[in-house]
Amino acid sequence: MTIRDMRTRLGVTQSEFAARYHIPFRTIQNWETGLRKPPEYIVKLLEGRIKEDLVNRKTAILPNYDTHKPDLPKRSDYVGSLAWLRAVRDKLGDSVVFALDEALMCQGSFGGRSDEYIVWVYGDDSAARYNGVVVLGNTISPFCIKEKNGLKFTEFNRTLSDALANEDILDMQGITEAVSRYYYSNNESFNGISVAPEYQDRFDRLANEAIDYYSN
Repeated sequence: MTIRDMRTRLGVTQSEFAARYHIPFRTIQNWETGLRKPPEYIVKLLEGRIKEDLVNRKTAILPNYDTHKPDLPKRSDYVGSLAWLRAVRDKLGDSVVFALDEALMCQGSFGGRSDEYIVWVYGDDSAARYNGVVVLGNTISPFCIKEKNGLKFTEFNRTLSDALANEDILDMQGITEAVSRYYYSNNESFNGISVAPEYQDRFDRLANEAIDYYSN
């Protein structure tokens, strides 16, 4: 793929592409016009990143209950979200990486719900053989993964980006609560949070809701 092919497949402008991958805007222009040629290793690195971004972080619909699929352990049968997530992991396999609300539970920034049904993960498609499992992607960079209490989960900025990418079908209560906790535990600041340029407007709106979350 050429640099232009990569950018157009993502559906972003030159400035958005430059900001997303931390490349000077003028460099992107020069590469696309042929004034300069990108090093081959840069092309390979970008191809890998873009392929991952295209297949991960988004899903179209939530799964309906299927009587032919086995069920995961019920959240209501466990005291505490971590005990439940360990039971879920034991079913899905040790390599599974929890995402979205489940990642927030692992991080301790969201308690979850007693009737939790949807489980968001990165991992093999075979995880979707269970009712309620949504596989966001098969691969994820190790730099985006944290591990605690024997559970693997997406780090906060990746969790936030995943939430903004799936906002149309995601109950945003968990992420709003988590962002609010981040703000008030960080001296009323969002320093340290970063999102891709295409999600900046959505994050600004979410940030305002998060600031008011505990005052409502």
